Amino acid sequence: MRNLVTLILCFLPALSSAQDWEDRQFFGTTSPTQTLRVLSSTDTALFEPIIDHFLQSNRDIAVEYLVASTADIDAAFRATPERFDVVISSAMDLQFKLVNDGYAIEIEDLPAPDWAQWRQSLFAFTAEPAAIILNRNAFRGHPIPRTRQELIQAMRARPDIFENRLGTYDVRQSALGYLFATQDARASETYWRLMEVMGSLGLRLYCCSGDMIDDLTRGDLVVAYNVLGSYAAARTENANVLEIILPSEFPTTMMRTAFVAAQTDKPETAASFTRFLVEMQQANSDHASFPLPPLNPAENVDNQSTIALGPALMTYLDTLKKRTFLQEWENAVLQ
Repeated sequence: MRNLVTLILCFLPALSSAQDWEDRQFFGTTSPTQTLRVLSSTDTALFEPIIDHFLQSNRDIAVEYLVASTADIDAAFRATPERFDVVISSAMDLQFKLVNDGYAIEIEDLPAPDWAQWRQSLFAFTAEPAAIILNRNAFRGHPIPRTRQELIQAMRARPDIFENRLGTYDVRQSALGYLFATQDARASETYWRLMEVMGSLGLRLYCCSGDMIDDLTRGDLVVAYNVLGSYAAARTENANVLEIILPSEFPTTMMRTAFVAAQTDKPETAASFTRFLVEMQQANSDHASFPLPPLNPAENVDNQSTIALGPALMTYLDTLKKRTFLQEWENAVLQ
């Protein structure tokens, strides 16, 4: 249940000239002893149940929840790290680099498995696959592609159906999209063939999974590539329209992560919130009430589909490597 008051605002008073938030909401009492500022890339609707549950046991605390894109989170936090207490993002590589650069504090008593945390400072709390999402209406009477190669064959067989109705992340703008793209490219050359075919058919580029899912539901898109499967699954009202495909040849799964800002003036409260988040997601089996996918502590640490939380994440953040990758991506996509 929503706490005592939720106010929806558009801008931070002190930063309105520099940062427009995708969403900004307040949760909790009107007279808090502390207000925790959480900077996040997770849609409010998916994260709100976690905040509400936390505040049930912390009624003197309020939470200010600020939503921005993964790239904007990194830029805003680096510019004013003292303004935020907890940082949450699906861009594992940018999160890892922030922690590696000294922007996070350690939480020694947080019970996360070794593969889901880094130096007791960065903590994973979901496991979410990148998916191919289809509008089922476009595939009536035709087989549903289950791999990237099958999708390539489907597009080549019926180009008129797919022309200007394909979507994916603009990896120049979306840090999560860039993470998924670089991981795909490392796994197989099929990624580049897929991008070339999609590019030749007029690929539409997006900032966010939610926007792609909206256009799929309306029929403006028939295929969206590398969409967050969790966001599509949460749209239960569209279950009869959307088909969620986890490519069988090499699925890619990211872990959403959180850390406590090193310059927070509320380290104990921020650590308590992060601890609650991780513990709840490890125990979460109530998908209806808590729509974010859980992180199963019993998962195989050697699961090759999950992007590892380690220094290799920073490989494609290297300036030269990033410039080279984006040039190759533009050559394939912008035809």
